[in-house]
Amino acid sequence: MENQCLEYKSLRLVQGKTADWRELAKDCVAFANAEGGRLLIGIEDGKEHPQEGQRIPDDLLATVLQRLRDHSHNVHLSCDKLRDDMTGGEYLEITIPRSLYLATTSDGKCYRREGAASMPVLGNDLQHLLTDRSGAPWETRSSGIAYDRIDSAQMNDLTAALRASERVSANVKEKSDAELLAHYSLIDGETLTNLGVLWLGRPIDRARLGTAPSIQCIKYDECDNKVQKFRWDDHTRSPMQLLESVWLQVPDFVESYELPEGLFRRSVPAFDQRVVRELLVNALVHRPYTQRGDIFLNLHPDRLRIVNPGSLPPGITPHNILHKMARRNNEFARLFHDLGFMEQEGSGFDLIYELLTAHGRGLPIVEANSDSVAITIPRRIVRPEVIDLLARVSEHFQLRQRSRITLGILAQHESLSARELRDKLGLTEAADLAAWLHELLRYKFVHCSGRTKGTQYFVDPDLLRRLDFPARTTLRRIEPHRLNALIREDLARHPESTSTQIHQRIGSEIHISRLRRHLSDLIKRNEIICQGQNRWRTYRLADAHPPVDAKKKLTPNKIK
Repeated sequence: MENQCLEYKSLRLVQGKTADWRELAKDCVAFANAEGGRLLIGIEDGKEHPQEGQRIPDDLLATVLQRLRDHSHNVHLSCDKLRDDMTGGEYLEITIPRSLYLATTSDGKCYRREGAASMPVLGNDLQHLLTDRSGAPWETRSSGIAYDRIDSAQMNDLTAALRASERVSANVKEKSDAELLAHYSLIDGETLTNLGVLWLGRPIDRARLGTAPSIQCIKYDECDNKVQKFRWDDHTRSPMQLLESVWLQVPDFVESYELPEGLFRRSVPAFDQRVVRELLVNALVHRPYTQRGDIFLNLHPDRLRIVNPGSLPPGITPHNILHKMARRNNEFARLFHDLGFMEQEGSGFDLIYELLTAHGRGLPIVEANSDSVAITIPRRIVRPEVIDLLARVSEHFQLRQRSRITLGILAQHESLSARELRDKLGLTEAADLAAWLHELLRYKFVHCSGRTKGTQYFVDPDLLRRLDFPARTTLRRIEPHRLNALIREDLARHPESTSTQIHQRIGSEIHISRLRRHLSDLIKRNEIICQGQNRWRTYRLADAHPPVDAKKKLTPNKIK
């Protein structure tokens, strides 16, 4: 299937009048500006193999290479003709490596691969991409510092940690120390790379880099006054040691809450170590090391706000950060992953969402500016009973991660519309929500009411009662017949009311559009009557007498 590094194209795009070299060049540019990829020409849409008996002329390879080079800049291509083992048909494989410089089409347009699509790069994203593509990646550039200037104690700690990691293969663990460091791009021949200086260099060498990470943690009180400050800016620690030092030296990170649980009490950490570590790792791995600036941990009584210098990687926004994946420093990320300090690519924020909802807390808030990224995580627990709910469900069912996240969000809010749930999960299409709800609906942990845009999702009330949770009523998931009864009762007391007045009296939790649909249904069933138009429309019960004009209430015949 097509993905971040693979694209299928029909053979018609390179033959005769149907040839579309601009479309192919666009995909080549997108791969070059991302992480590289392969373009397979000769496989039709919806297929994974070429047609049986398909043959490609030998001279077509040279034509394809020449035309694609004419329609692109800073894109290096190689083309091979291959034969499929299943069908025996031939196809072309174009390999595009990652470009060290900004790649564009011949008409000056820039694209970047995002998932299975080639998206245009515009505005600030273009400037960020241009900065990132100023030559060889910063982390693999030679620092000019000799290999014999490394800190031997830090090298021993790093190599021991790599050889003890379950994520490192056996053949890599068997390498010598020098071979192991070269495998992770920490050394280049007899000199250290910039990445090697961060991990193995002496403090003076790290300081000379100019962009070696420094961290400040500032603690605030309820009035936003600074009360305490911690600094890690002496460049004596490697990134691995920096993570451990930050976690151990800030007292708030080891605090916990005691919550009642029957005859016992459950201890919930004020900040989950995996959440804080994942956010710090993201700050270290995804920042642009061509830009100076400290990492700030702003610790408030009710939240932790981490501010990282630099913008989000191209293609990543606060809205799609849960679903998109992009690496700014590949070797740095690979080293942290193999050491076990970060999740696999694209799953870090999934873990953050899962842990926050499992502890009854709200979702992270991501703010992106042109020169910084801020992520805020809540400290206070919104609903303590959600913790026990997710824990008990996990004991009996092996739910997928996205199902646990969705269940945690719905349990905190009791009921959400389809649009509200999509917004919280960062989904753009209505069809994407089905994959997050399928397992919960199948096990009947979650129910829905309404249709299309009026669909509401809520946790099964019986599930909450079985777990001895206190039931709280809510009008957001009120049954239709009960809502109709409320409307009739309200109109009996307040005839000639507008829909807004009815909405304010029976409960603002009910969406106004749902209330108006029920009013229309009651009119069709001749249970209520309306008069007037638009905002002046009023409603009354069908069996109620119409109002009498005040001037006609007293007539001479009735005066005694």
